[in-house]
Amino acid sequence: MTETTGLLVMAYGTASGPDDIERYYTDIRGGRPPSPEHLEELIDRYAAIGNVFPLTDITTAEADGLAATLKGRGMGPLRPYLGMKHSPPFISEAVAAMRADGIEHAVGIVMAPHWSGMSIQTYTDRVTTSVIESGGPSFSFVEQWYDHRSFLAFLTSRVADAHAKLAEDERANPYTIFSAHSLPTRTLDDGSMRCKYCTADRCADRCTYGAQMRDTADRIAGSLGLAAYGTAWQSAGRTADRWWGPPIEDVIPELAEKGHTAVVVCSAGFVTDHLEILYDLDIETAEIARDAGIAFTRTEMPNADPVFIEALGDVVADHLDGSR
Repeated sequence: MTETTGLLVMAYGTASGPDDIERYYTDIRGGRPPSPEHLEELIDRYAAIGNVFPLTDITTAEADGLAATLKGRGMGPLRPYLGMKHSPPFISEAVAAMRADGIEHAVGIVMAPHWSGMSIQTYTDRVTTSVIESGGPSFSFVEQWYDHRSFLAFLTSRVADAHAKLAEDERANPYTIFSAHSLPTRTLDDGSMRCKYCTADRCADRCTYGAQMRDTADRIAGSLGLAAYGTAWQSAGRTADRWWGPPIEDVIPELAEKGHTAVVVCSAGFVTDHLEILYDLDIETAEIARDAGIAFTRTEMPNADPVFIEALGDVVADHLDGSR
């Protein structure tokens, strides 16, 4: 009998509805309730996008699609599990379900392509803690996949599609921004910056998160021959920390002042429609661009697009056969 491998697909989590927003916000803040003003602001942002909360459904479709894709390639048997960081089903619950199902070996992947000690590492830490506290299965992790050839090819096609949507006059001098979720930072003695709580050895010389984002931009821009492009950060939290910048909301007016006719945003750090895309980009950033007099468009998110799922299948398959 062939042993079933567990496939743990992890994501940040979401509120399940308007009545769950305060619970979700409190969980993000490590159990500290938000101020009434900040809570009201978040409630208003969800209301502005129609009180939709699509992340759990989309991530479930991604997990199911990924398992089916790998099964279709003769790999497995594999059983998908969903594990969220800040909402049910929590990562610890997914690990417990695997244990109850008799899964002895599992592979974990976070639905975020770039590695950071404050993002990807925190997911794997939660898995490890659950295993230490309550027992198996044993895990291996896909730690980063931003540079996998199949994902890069998919993202490159998305950027090309977004440029094709521009009107002829808007294509005269466009600028492409590659963005990801900003993180709070700290400054080292030598003046360089790192993610605030990251002390990883792999970031000793430079921040891996920022370097991988710049690499993403260089690779895709090089493939498409983009003349003007750069990176920017989005969706910074409402804290007193210094966050990675420049923020996208500052970059866009500067691009307009320099004579760019359009801005194309590729939110390369995300793969799923949720508040950071549907509000932060589609409403907030689009309004900034409109006020600055520069055309705005963004790449369509991967979500559960079959082509994206096939690319994810390549990522996990390469991990399972040891080539990544």
